[in-house]
Amino acid sequence: MFTFPIMAVRKVIAHGEEDAAANGGFRNPYYGTRPGEGEKSGFWLVGDEGVYIISNGKLAEGQKPLVVYSNECHPKGTDDWWDYKRRYFGRDDGIEFIDADLVVPSFDRNFGATYLDIRLTENDISFSLITR
Repeated sequence: MFTFPIMAVRKVIAHGEEDAAANGGFRNPYYGTRPGEGEKSGFWLVGDEGVYIISNGKLAEGQKPLVVYSNECHPKGTDDWWDYKRRYFGRDDGIEFIDADLVVPSFDRNFGATYLDIRLTENDISFSLITR
């Protein structure tokens, strides 16, 4: 389970949309191996050094994307982040594109929710909203 504040998820999506408008579209999360896939509003869920979401708009030279770490897996704020990442994301690094249309309508219907919970299995990604 990886949780992210909903306001932070909204900011990552908005940042990607702003970058896309300014710089000619959205980046392909699969390094060109799946042309056209994932090149729309959303964010990338990344397992690397920690687990985080990242904005996906094309970037100008020297510009950096917006990155938000999960509450459970931040390398500078969670002592067991490495074990947690391996257990719930997998041993290998990876990236999954999450379409904004899959999560934003839920945010808009559930104003009391404060966190997006993302769960991974070998074959699926599931989402739920949490109120804390």
